[in-house]
Order: sequence, then structure tokens, then C-alpha cells
Amino acid sequence: MGAFILRRLFQAIIVMVSVAFIAFLLFQYVGDPVVFLLGQDATPEQIRQLRADLGLDQPFFVQFWHFLVNAAQGEFGLSLRQGAKVSRLLGERFPATFELAMVAAVMALVVGVPMGVYAALKRGTFLSQLFMTVSLLGVSLPTFLIGILLILVFSVWLGWLPSFGRGDTVQIGWWSTGLLTATGWKHIILPAITLAVFQLTLIMRLVRAEMLEVLRTDYIKFAKARGLTDRAVYFGHALKNTLVPVMTITGLQLGGLIAFAIITETVFQWPGMGLLFIQAVTFADVPVMAAYLCLIALIFVAINLIVDLLYVVVDPRLRVANSGH
Repeated sequence: MGAFILRRLFQAIIVMVSVAFIAFLLFQYVGDPVVFLLGQDATPEQIRQLRADLGLDQPFFVQFWHFLVNAAQGEFGLSLRQGAKVSRLLGERFPATFELAMVAAVMALVVGVPMGVYAALKRGTFLSQLFMTVSLLGVSLPTFLIGILLILVFSVWLGWLPSFGRGDTVQIGWWSTGLLTATGWKHIILPAITLAVFQLTLIMRLVRAEMLEVLRTDYIKFAKARGLTDRAVYFGHALKNTLVPVMTITGLQLGGLIAFAIITETVFQWPGMGLLFIQAVTFADVPVMAAYLCLIALIFVAINLIVDLLYVVVDPRLRVANSGH
């Protein structure tokens, strides 16, 4: 297990260095930060002085090394648009994005897994066919359209839920949460559903396919032959083995929820990192773009590492395979 963890950590470091290099290239080829900071009327002497102060007159790989050291400390300089430290901006926006992604992930799991199990065990019934039809719609409809439709129905027509913002928040240290207030829950429902729909349908179809595959295996037939109840066979044996690949996909999808909440946050004006990134792209705010890219890569790498470790813990066959290397 120790060798397995070290191997995964080494791979994670390689990935992060590669992503950091791509992010560093943004500083080199997407606009000139000196021009952004000084403006078009700056004199050549001012430009040369600022380049020297920022270390932009040094060789390429020396600049990249300084960028790596600063990135490892969470420092990406100042936002060209807002003039504030990028690390502070991301720290302020991260709780909103994380809470939205977590609520969406819980929704997708709590609804998607039971729907997938029912569709596998009761295939051919009307409700099972309805679930499959709904899942096709969930996969096919773009996220922004789902969000707009939810706003139209629940905000405009019915007036039940707000259509933008985060609502009241409570500050706990540096973390701001809306999950401790009534308005916070009201504001998160529509964007969370919008973000969860695709993940929910994906989990449902995956659980159904895996459940049908497991039900055909010999050990399930043997369990039925032993006289075990359907409940014990389906939920004690089949579902447990079905959830192993589902756990992997769900873990990776959590990273996707955080990274690709951009559209949902834009539609609902949710004050998270995705909205900050869209604004950064609009104004060519390179430090924010680079920091966002590195942070999302770190989240994906961390989740992937955790999922790999859980996979080894859950599936004994992988422990045997790893011990053989």
C-alpha cells in the first residue's frame, strides 16, 4: 500500500507541474501584465523598471521556477481587474462553489442510486421506462437550458424560489456558508438541481447497467439457490458490488461539479469561482485564470488520489494485484 501511495503521489506531482507550466504560459502569451498595470501611457523607463521588479526580465525557466515556488505557497500575484490578491479572491469564492457542488452531488447520489436500482430490478415496468426516458432528457438538455427552465417555472411563474444570488450567509472563521440560513437554502435549491441533473442521470444509468451485470454473475445465482431472500441478494450482495465502479465515477464527477459549475454559476449569478473565472476571461485577468486552472487541477488530482485509495480498500482484488508488483 505504501508503494502504491508513493507511486500515485509521484504521478500527481507530475500532473500538477504540467498544469502549472500551462498556467505559466498564460502569463507569457495572453497579454502583457505590465501594460495592464501601468496603462498605455507608461514611459519605456517605467515599463523596464516594473519588468525588473516583477522579475519578467529574467530567463524563461527562472521565471517558471519562481512561479512554481509561489504557486506551491498559494500566491499568484494581484488580480489585474480588481487589484486584490488572487489567493484572497479565490478564498472568498471557494466556499460558495464547494457548497453548491456538494449539495448537487448529494442530490445526484440520493436520487440517482435508488432510481438506478429500481430500473434494474423492475425493468420493463412503466415507472422504469419513465426513469430511462427522463435520464435521456437529463443527458441531452444543456445545463444552461435546464437552469433557465427552472427559473421560468419556479421563480417567474410560481414565485417559490429566488433566481439569483446566494442569500444570507454566516461567517465561520474564513469560511462563509449559506447552509445555516433559510434564505441560503432557498437560493441554493435551483442551481444545485441544475448542476445535479446530468450527474443524477449518469449515476442512474451506470447503477442500472452495473446492477444488471452483477445480477447475471454466478455468485448471485448461488445466493438465490441457497434460499436467501431477494432483499439480501439484491441489497446485501448485488448492490454492494455495483457501488464499487459507481464510487469511482462519483468521486471524479465531484471534481467535475466544482470545475464545470461555471455555466450554472453564470445563469444564477452564484458568487463562486466559476463566475469569477468568467469575469477574468472577459477582462483577460491572467493571474486569476492561472490560479483557477491550478486550483481545479489540484482538486481533480486530490479526488482522483482519494478515489484510488478507496477503490483499493473496497476491492480486495486490487490489494492482491498491487502487492504483486
